[in-house]
Amino acid sequence: YLTLELRKQEAPGVTEVRNVGVLDGGKSSGSADDKAEATWSRLENPARSVLRGSDGQIKAVFTDGARLATLTGPARTFTEPASTSSKVSTTDWVRLMPEPWKKGAEKEKWFTDWHAEYADSKEDDLFAIAFQYVAGAPQKKDEQGVAYAGDANFGPLNTTGAEGGDLRLEQSDFYDYLGLPYPFRDGQTGTPESMRAKSLDCSGFIRMVLGYRTRYPLMSSDASGDGLPRTANGMARSDEGADVLPLTGVGPDDRPSAIDQLQPGDLVFFKLDARTKERLDHVGIVLGYDTEGHLIFISSREEINGPTIGDVGGVSRLDGNGYYAKTLRSAKRL
Repeated sequence: YLTLELRKQEAPGVTEVRNVGVLDGGKSSGSADDKAEATWSRLENPARSVLRGSDGQIKAVFTDGARLATLTGPARTFTEPASTSSKVSTTDWVRLMPEPWKKGAEKEKWFTDWHAEYADSKEDDLFAIAFQYVAGAPQKKDEQGVAYAGDANFGPLNTTGAEGGDLRLEQSDFYDYLGLPYPFRDGQTGTPESMRAKSLDCSGFIRMVLGYRTRYPLMSSDASGDGLPRTANGMARSDEGADVLPLTGVGPDDRPSAIDQLQPGDLVFFKLDARTKERLDHVGIVLGYDTEGHLIFISSREEINGPTIGDVGGVSRLDGNGYYAKTLRSAKRL
């Protein structure tokens, strides 16, 4: 009761990303002593390599077939007080490696060079980039004056008035947000629509964060080229990365149970709309556990008009029996 009353007294605000420092107050993961006594081990389901420091604590996780690595760094707290009471404090930093991981890669030069650069880096990672598009996020511009980050919409309002129609239109990709044509490697060019300016649908948000910003290769569609496909369904069914929760079907009985295998940075895929038949129709990024022990994800949604960890239209939890938990169907580590 006291907690509820205190929450009522909290003034609503914009999303806040706050670095609260290293939780244990200990030495950094990159100290000479720590690196000298680092140990490697292998785990299965999925197959992965784990780096531990001299204190036995996990310093990094690298999954076979995936380019996204989870590194341990200073703690950060991600909050969105305007739309949820959830607060995720995490020491996980998710970064893109230049090559997919494989057993023994810790001995290869490409990895040792990459790890030396990023093991203790405070450069924006996957999560920091993702939160640059939530409600209230300040605009960021590049040297050419192009706004590449800032509060994003989901898409333009659906004005057709069709019964049962969506509130907002989908199909807003990262180049719509930027307002710039984007030449894909297969020769196709993404052409922005002015009505979709500053908009990212669920898969467009993933492509902005992982592709345009983090430089994971992008496909122009679900069928052309190699890299990250255009839609949530294309991403879920592609050969990219490693399947953490394999897709077995799209029905209610196909909800995966082993969500404890998920780790920060994983893509999670949902079946929300019966109208899409066999197609999966929503995708998000696992953020981590909130202070109440719930596994939280971030995605772009029409109900709140943009990227969010908010609870409007359904709580952002992957555990329990909420809207998104019940509609989860698969997960992938890119």
